[in-house]
Amino acid sequence: MSDPSPTLARTPLHALHLELGARMVPFAAYDMPVQYPSGLVAEHLHTRTQAGLFDVSHMGQISLSGPDAAAAFETLVPVDAIGLAVGRQRYGMLLNAQGGIEDDLMFCNRGHDLLVVVNGACKVADLAQIQSQLATRCQVTPLPEQALLALQGPTAVHALARLVPGVQAMVFMDGQGFVWQGQPLFITRSGYTGEDGFEISLHQSIAQDFARALLAQPEVKPIGLGARNSLRLEAGLCLYGNDMDGHTTPVEAGLAWAIPKVRRSGGARAGGFIGADTVLAQLDLGVARQRVGLVALERVPVREHTPLHDASGLLMGEVTSGLLAPTADRAIAMGYLPTAHASIGTVVHAMVRGRAVPMQVCALPFVAHRYVRA
Repeated sequence: MSDPSPTLARTPLHALHLELGARMVPFAAYDMPVQYPSGLVAEHLHTRTQAGLFDVSHMGQISLSGPDAAAAFETLVPVDAIGLAVGRQRYGMLLNAQGGIEDDLMFCNRGHDLLVVVNGACKVADLAQIQSQLATRCQVTPLPEQALLALQGPTAVHALARLVPGVQAMVFMDGQGFVWQGQPLFITRSGYTGEDGFEISLHQSIAQDFARALLAQPEVKPIGLGARNSLRLEAGLCLYGNDMDGHTTPVEAGLAWAIPKVRRSGGARAGGFIGADTVLAQLDLGVARQRVGLVALERVPVREHTPLHDASGLLMGEVTSGLLAPTADRAIAMGYLPTAHASIGTVVHAMVRGRAVPMQVCALPFVAHRYVRA
């Protein structure tokens, strides 16, 4: 167990992580568990077959309320907030003036407000941007007292339903309020592993007790940041800071699916968001580079920042995430290539310690999603 720096924040589950023997590391200014004694691979495989409990309380939660909240939010994100039904959640992105992704996020219409969940490393800047641009149109309320847990895996629904009856009726991207031992919970059927699962927003004062109750279920084990990363990569999901950043647009990142027709050129509410000129032009005309999935043709892990070359040695792009995948059982990666060289089946060469490792462009995800839909 580590002795965390006094400058690192702690989530409400910090003492529980230490009790469970977690190896702690700095992450997004927090002291966070990277893995538990069973190790990354065991945690990864347990989540794929049973249920894994993740502490994601470092992430930021923000409430936007008032009659103009959805319309105001649409000035920041290229998605449909006005048309989002009560009890439903969507994926979105905060962009800069050049159309680059400053952060990605989830938001849910709770009826009385929009609950916005942003990445931990970006939450201070995100809140400042949201407050500066929306505070005159709606009430912006940070929720630092709220913890956030993610329960992921094919048996997550059985474990959670014993504590919170009714969650089994939810489908992917539903959001609903519940009560546990007299305390409110807000639960979405979502997550970032590609598996069925739930994210639970709850007051920090009950987070440890609720986590212990989940861990008492036979299906559930604690999971650290290491497996969280390998699970999301197998699912072909972007990690902010690796696979997208302020220099990457949604179209380049393969996230154009999140931008609906209503916000595109010719739509009823086309544009109107920061970076719209760039993003709408790219949707109409295409992009010079794009995110691709890659599988190594040799059993050699290929890590982030590894350069990608063509057969003649010309630099083509770079790996943004990569590892030896526990479920896929092969070396996988994501990265960026020129669009003209991004077709499935194209072979490029990753330069690993001076050696050219052949990699083939493949379809994403590497492991099929298993979300529970209507």
